[in-house]
Amino acid sequence: MHVVYNVALFEMIICSNANSTSHSTDNNSLPSFETIAEKQEKNVNEKRIRINRETYTIPEPCVGCPGENGQSVSLTAKESQGLDEIMKKEFFNLRASDKISLWRSIPDTRDGLCKSVPYPLNMPSASVVIVFKNERWSPVLRTVYSVLNRSPKHLLKEVILVDDQSDIEEMGQRLDDYCEEHFGELVRILRAPTRLGLIKAKNYGARNATGDVVIFLDAHCEANTGWLEPLLYRIRQKRTAILCPSIDMISEQNMGYTGTGYGSVGGFWWSLHFNWAPISQRTLNAQKTRVDSYPSPTMAGGLLAANRKYFFEIGGYDDDMEVWGGENLELSFRVWMCGGSLEFVPCSRVGHIFRPGHPYNMTGEKGKGDVHGRNSMRLAEVWMDDYKRLYYLHRRELLGKDFGDVEDRRAIRTRLNCHSFKWYLDNVFPEKFILDENVLAYGELRNPTAQLCLDTLGKDEKGTIPVSVFQCQNGASANQFYSLSKENQLRREETCAVTMASQSLVMGSCRLGNEQHWTHEQNGTLVHHPSNLCLDVDGVAHTEEVKLKPCEPNKLSQQWLFEHYAK
Repeated sequence: MHVVYNVALFEMIICSNANSTSHSTDNNSLPSFETIAEKQEKNVNEKRIRINRETYTIPEPCVGCPGENGQSVSLTAKESQGLDEIMKKEFFNLRASDKISLWRSIPDTRDGLCKSVPYPLNMPSASVVIVFKNERWSPVLRTVYSVLNRSPKHLLKEVILVDDQSDIEEMGQRLDDYCEEHFGELVRILRAPTRLGLIKAKNYGARNATGDVVIFLDAHCEANTGWLEPLLYRIRQKRTAILCPSIDMISEQNMGYTGTGYGSVGGFWWSLHFNWAPISQRTLNAQKTRVDSYPSPTMAGGLLAANRKYFFEIGGYDDDMEVWGGENLELSFRVWMCGGSLEFVPCSRVGHIFRPGHPYNMTGEKGKGDVHGRNSMRLAEVWMDDYKRLYYLHRRELLGKDFGDVEDRRAIRTRLNCHSFKWYLDNVFPEKFILDENVLAYGELRNPTAQLCLDTLGKDEKGTIPVSVFQCQNGASANQFYSLSKENQLRREETCAVTMASQSLVMGSCRLGNEQHWTHEQNGTLVHHPSNLCLDVDGVAHTEEVKLKPCEPNKLSQQWLFEHYAK
């Protein structure tokens, strides 16, 4: 281990670390031991001064190295051997990451207006908290270097790395030694005494922070130029604002860094998963310039900034939530309902590797393999009032299951005199479609003769899917819950029934217009306009796609009945 550490040190000095700070020695190209020995001899009696904010210097650029300026990285045929197994384990291209300098350059993706915004010198200080569990050497240290190299010295108080019981050797003593040597008092490593899970580990890091503002970053990020000042300035303006930087994309396939533009806010599904939604026109109208911070109903969760004292005044994260999942929506609802705001900051940009999975165990002691389900129950039971029914519509199997003691979380609502969830829907997210409110009809849509109901068949509703039928489940399946809106749209939560061809029907993006207009009378036909064709199950078996056919008023295969009609 001692030799490996000194190899990393030597290679940093000659700026070839981009190819050598790998987690395993079989990928490294080691310099000669004679050279290392010379370096050791030179420094053996040298008394080192511990690095601090004033003495830290940004390393020289790794000119010509792979991945510079955020470029994607190509692997040789030899380097690609065994890559599939690495991708399955790490969920990103670790080989490409290990070829890149730990302090690589990336393109400045800010809007041009951001570059001329003046910021005062007197702003709150920041502690950056980065939690990791079995994350790898190069992305973790690249995250740290990006924060140190692109943050004004007088504003960055510290970086706190919280190790949530990693069992990868390189992230133990080797990381301690590296951080002490190269970062000194700027970076602290906290080793969790027991496995905490991401949610509790964030609280642990924040409680140990000393800066005025706590900023949470994932351990696979790259902070961009000018990322810190806009966050601190907005919190100086508004203490109760929880802020999210704009998130750029780092490809999990080749580590290429690309800007994501502008135009989204956070939303949610009634199953209590996060989704992205377009910025509403009312929000755009309220902005003075396109680079002003703007409100978002929810946040993705990994990257956020908050006044540290305010963060705990409103309850921090729920310490009884396990591992990961649901905490982002819980904090989003709570902040809005209890008098704060959640905002996206266009001038603060941070790159993030969006991985399709997690390189660590996602089971919890209480939630077992369904930590998101249990965490979301806690959220629903405390914050959603009667609207929790729409969560349990998707997770009926959780009804009656244990979600732990939530009295301390309910006490937050009382102490802060928080609004109702209906207030949140009416004032923060009026664009959110409520499946069973202010609609003409809702629930199962059944053809009584065939005993078939419209059904998504569990397909991914983030895209376009066909309108199919399945044997009716008598209200037990969320896949069969449809609504007829007051705008006369036959719809689901995010999608509406539209024609693709003369007789084909799909669920696609909802937009007001004649092509999504339907008329219906109870136990009668469902007529699509302007085609004037009727929904028909003639000759259609379960799991097959429903058809549009010429209307015949007395044809039984064209008779439809919703489970509920508006009174």
